[in-house]
Amino acid sequence: MRAKLYRFASENDPPEWKERGTGDVKLLKHKERGTIRLLMRRDRTLKICANHHIVPTMELKPNAGSDRAWVWNTLADYADESPKAELLAIRFLNAENALKFKGKFDECKEEVRKSLEGTGNTDSANKVAEKLEELTVKDKVSEDKKEVKKVTEKKEDEKKDENKAEEKN
Repeated sequence: MRAKLYRFASENDPPEWKERGTGDVKLLKHKERGTIRLLMRRDRTLKICANHHIVPTMELKPNAGSDRAWVWNTLADYADESPKAELLAIRFLNAENALKFKGKFDECKEEVRKSLEGTGNTDSANKVAEKLEELTVKDKVSEDKKEVKKVTEKKEDEKKDENKAEEKN
């Protein structure tokens, strides 16, 4: 969906909204982890102007005086390659597209929240199980090594005994 993205430049005096670019905004879901990120590229250059994960704490707020624009905070936007906290605004061609975006954005937040709740306990349980498996494997290996060492020591002792017996004869 085409839109225009702005960032709030608080470092300027006075602070102002700066245009980041115009292009298609996409909400992309990671197949394995279930995380969702917002990605937006500029039209002609295809340079990234927004790239951050959607988290359940994000809240789209209507921009003052416009029914086709939304404002939100992100803790780590990777558009400039290094993560940076940003206040972003997005403006659509019409109010209908803005409402569609808000609906999808809220769906994604809910989906991420559910996946975080669902995997929180199982991930930690799986990690513990993996650690236990590693421990039992290591214990077996060390026991096997001890047994092999005992057997080789016995054989060496027997050879020494045989050598001593031969020397006496």
